[in-house]
Amino acid sequence: MKFTLSWLKDHLDTDATVDEIVDALTDLGLEVEEVSNPADRLAAFTLAKVTHAEQHPDADRLRVCTVATDEGEKQIVCGAPNARAGITVVLCKPGDYVPGIDLTLSVGKIRGVESHGMMASERELELSDEHNGIVELPSGEVGDKFIDWLAENDPSKVDPVIEIAITPNRPDALGVRGIALDLAARGLGTMKAAAKADVSGTFASPIAVTIDEDARADGCEVFAGRLIKGVNNGPSPEWLQDRLKAIGLRPISKLVDVTNFFTFDRNRPLHVFDADKVKGNLRVHRAKGGETLVGLDEKEYTFAPGMVVISDDEGVESIGGIMGGLATGCTEETTNVFLEAAVWDHIQIAYTGRGLKINSDARYRNERGIDPAFNMEAVDLATQMIIDLCGGEASEVVVAGEVPDVSRAFKLDTDRVQSLVGMEIPAEEQVKTLTALGFVMNGDMAQVPSWRPDVRGEADLVEEVARVASLTKLQGKPLTRATAGVPKQILSPMQKREQIARRTTAALGYNECVTYSFIDKAAATLFGGGSDVTMLENPISSEMSHMRPDLLPGLLQAAARNQARGFMDMALFECGAAFQGGEPGEQHLQVAGLLVGKTVQKDVHGESRGVDLFDAKADAEAVLAAIGAPAKVQIQRGGADWWHPGRHGRICLGPKKTLGVFGEVHPRVLEALGVKGPAVAFTLFPEEIPLPRKKSASRGALALRDLQAVERDFAFVVDADVEALTLVNAAAGADKALVENVRVFDEFIGGSLGEGKKSIAVTVRLQPTDKTLKEADIEAVAAKIVEKVAKATDGTLRG
Repeated sequence: MKFTLSWLKDHLDTDATVDEIVDALTDLGLEVEEVSNPADRLAAFTLAKVTHAEQHPDADRLRVCTVATDEGEKQIVCGAPNARAGITVVLCKPGDYVPGIDLTLSVGKIRGVESHGMMASERELELSDEHNGIVELPSGEVGDKFIDWLAENDPSKVDPVIEIAITPNRPDALGVRGIALDLAARGLGTMKAAAKADVSGTFASPIAVTIDEDARADGCEVFAGRLIKGVNNGPSPEWLQDRLKAIGLRPISKLVDVTNFFTFDRNRPLHVFDADKVKGNLRVHRAKGGETLVGLDEKEYTFAPGMVVISDDEGVESIGGIMGGLATGCTEETTNVFLEAAVWDHIQIAYTGRGLKINSDARYRNERGIDPAFNMEAVDLATQMIIDLCGGEASEVVVAGEVPDVSRAFKLDTDRVQSLVGMEIPAEEQVKTLTALGFVMNGDMAQVPSWRPDVRGEADLVEEVARVASLTKLQGKPLTRATAGVPKQILSPMQKREQIARRTTAALGYNECVTYSFIDKAAATLFGGGSDVTMLENPISSEMSHMRPDLLPGLLQAAARNQARGFMDMALFECGAAFQGGEPGEQHLQVAGLLVGKTVQKDVHGESRGVDLFDAKADAEAVLAAIGAPAKVQIQRGGADWWHPGRHGRICLGPKKTLGVFGEVHPRVLEALGVKGPAVAFTLFPEEIPLPRKKSASRGALALRDLQAVERDFAFVVDADVEALTLVNAAAGADKALVENVRVFDEFIGGSLGEGKKSIAVTVRLQPTDKTLKEADIEAVAAKIVEKVAKATDGTLRG
């Protein structure tokens, strides 16, 4: 949205500078994108007077002029036909930048004659397109600033142009008066009375208007217009042309320029038909599809069914609210004109504009919203301006439909500014602000003006008050607690465990993955899922048809994608939910980790090795310890069938409570998912870990033993199918008070042991609590260990 400073002052009585206005606009939410001030590009130029001019000795069209300047007389070679003695000109000195020719001047020679500057034309100064001669000023003293002369004699030439960005919720700021209203509310001036007009028609309009029933609800709510006969169209007055040129519009004619003026002045798109080219009456209706129209941009458009158009008795003549047709467009020969103003449905305008790929000023405004209550007033104002500029006689206004009632009111709660925004603004100032913005206050109810479609609730009133007061006045304040002491923990125990598990696994060197909760049926089946109860009714794709029964399939698929791109070694993990059914509660939290390939890269210090199940076991135990699992757990077999049957273990508290599983992934699963091994993994179930019986913010006291611990090694010969865990549990149960831990450190198979036998060596650590152990005490415990192991495993102490 562009406008000039003088245009703004038509609505706002202000002495504010351009910089003050720019700062206020941005602070009000109307962000200034660019300010084009002619004073900046013309500041260097001064007035001079040609005292003598003679023919150039080597060029018929050049003259050598002696010019009186503020630095004395200068010789300038000029090719303008009006260069002659006695005229006052605009001087551009060496070193000055001339915007119209994009050149910085220097002293030069033209056909062998030195020239110290130039005398500029209007096009070279970017004042107009005139370039047939240099500027001749009727007055002015040598050495005066040209910009000062313009400000006094032709201020429109030095009118600053401001361009602002408009957010979709502020259509009122697409008119200069709407912008002025915001600045007045901020205190940068006072609003001038809006222009009024009441043009009474002297005859009935020969053109009637109607709206088809199917276009009323969501097409066109009101369509109004009148005939103005006997107009004299032609070029607009200079003031109107200057305003349109300043904002980048090309003046066309009085009739068209009037509609463009109201488009930007009051955010009111209008359209004028050449009434002599309209056949019969005008009708707003929906297109059947296939109709065509050549628009004012001379492009042909074909309408899709349902688009809203304006037709006369012979066919479509205008695209409703977007662009008129070339056939009924006004020209300099137009003597009778039909002026139209309508309120269109926003969505319909967007639908038609996008479908036809038209971007016009009318579409831009009608799509965002105009002031429906201004519709009839706009007809009178535009009629008055047309009569003032073109003459003519107006008919009575014809109307189809009704102006929509957009009145609404909301309660102003003056205390909500503090709670919503954090600013303390007196109640009377809030009321004053809203009143200045056009709201009508009735007690604590604020009646919203018809030009503000964005205000839809009480919070919007608070926003308006805070916006005008300036959010830059917000001050940071320290947060005060409502109650003293340590605040209650917000995260639940499971949320806390998930957080700790995620951080711990990442600290172990894993990269976190966030995969979809949906996987394909084949992968789900590999991990015990894939049934109808977890199938999605409307999946995104065939590869996301089922809820995941485990986190591992997503991690394995991610590993396969990485390997396909050359990344063979990786450590991945994920925290999330796995689903056993489709009902609420049929899900549980998992923490899964996956190691694929080598442990480290090969280097001079040693060879890398493939990952194994003990890597997964160590990481699983580290995460479990971090989230509060008991230190004493059991490792048992019996994991699901996607684990390698002989190379996995369940971390258990007793035979039924499983805290996690670790081990190698079954080769069948790796092959099905395209993963190249070795691949080991772990899956943990944080919800299975018992919550602590006592809740305390601190850790328990550290228990230190001041008595010497004793370690003894035992080697037992047992059957080859005996599990080491059975032996370890038996040894640990020999004396629960003294035996602190039992650790396997060696296994031997074959040799002198014979077929079907193996040797398992363990270290038993004895920790006394009340007295130092004597040899007899140690021997007694050792005997109990041998007895317990022999009873549990049928093994014997190896000699």
